[in-house]
Amino acid sequence: MGNAALFKFRRGQKIFEVGGVKVGGQPGELPTVLIGSLFHEGHKIVKDRKVGVFDRRKAKSLIEAQAEMSEKTGIPHMLDVVAENPKALIKYINFVSEVADAPFLINGPNSSVRVAAARHAIEVGLKERSVYNSVNYTLTSEEIEAIKEIGLKAAIVQAFNPRNPTPRGMISAIRGLLHEALSAGIEKPLVLTPVLDVPSIGFGAQGIRLMKEEFGMPAGTAPVGIVGRWSKVKDLGAWARRLCRAGAATLAQVMGADFIIYGSIAKARDIFPVAAMVDAIIAYNARTFGIKPLTKDHPLYKIF
Repeated sequence: MGNAALFKFRRGQKIFEVGGVKVGGQPGELPTVLIGSLFHEGHKIVKDRKVGVFDRRKAKSLIEAQAEMSEKTGIPHMLDVVAENPKALIKYINFVSEVADAPFLINGPNSSVRVAAARHAIEVGLKERSVYNSVNYTLTSEEIEAIKEIGLKAAIVQAFNPRNPTPRGMISAIRGLLHEALSAGIEKPLVLTPVLDVPSIGFGAQGIRLMKEEFGMPAGTAPVGIVGRWSKVKDLGAWARRLCRAGAATLAQVMGADFIIYGSIAKARDIFPVAAMVDAIIAYNARTFGIKPLTKDHPLYKIF
C-alpha cells in the first residue's frame, strides 16, 4: 500500500448501503459520508432534555441545511440523533424520520437507552435507515441478545480500547467486538476509531487505515467536535477554530475515512465544501490505481 496519503488498500473493501447511502470501498470509489449531530448535550435547540422538548422549526432548518449541502456537493449525509433517555430519543427519531429521508444513528449513553429507541425504530418501519450507535467495550450479553432480538442490521462498532488507546490497541479491541456484532445479526458494521483530544486525531486517522487494511470494513472517526474543546485555538485568530475543524476532517479523509461524524449539524456549511474538494482530489488521484468513482454524483463530477 505504501505510506502515501493517497493510496489503494491491498485488501478488498466492503461497501454497505444504509437507507440508500453507500459507505465503504477503496479511496476514490465513494465520497465520504458526513454525519451531523442533533439534540446532543449543549445543543441550544433542546429546551428540556428529560422529555425531549425542542425547537422543531430550528431543528428542521438545520436538517434541511445539511441536505442542501449534500445535494450541492455530492457528499452523502446521515444524522446522529442523540439523547440521554429513551423517551426523548424516541421523540427525536420520530421527528427526524418525518422531516428527512436520511439514515440516522441511534445514539444513547447506555444500552438500555439505545435498545429501547432501536426497538421503537424497527417497530415503526425504520429498520433500513437505522444505525445503532454504538457497539463498544461496555457490550454485555444482554445487549447482544437485545440487538439480535430486535433485528438491527447496521451499527457503529467503536474501536475504543481503554487499556491501550493507540491504533494497535484499537485493532485488538475491534477484533472481538466485530465478532460479537456479526454474531448478533449486524450485517453492516461501521468501524469508528476514537479521538480523545486534538493530538490523538492522528491515532484516529491511522486507526482507519489499519482497520480497512485488516478487516476491509467501512471505517471512520469523529475528529471535528474535539477541536471545539481546544481552548487555546482562540489565541490563533478569529477563524482558527473553523479552519482547524476542516483540517481535522481532511486528515481523516486522506487516511481513507469512509464516514466522519463532524459534531453539531450547524457546522454543515463549513465542513461539506472542504470534504467535497478533498474527495474530488482523492478520486482524481485514484485513477492512477485504476479506480473510478462508483457514482455519477461524486464531488469530482459535481463541484468543478
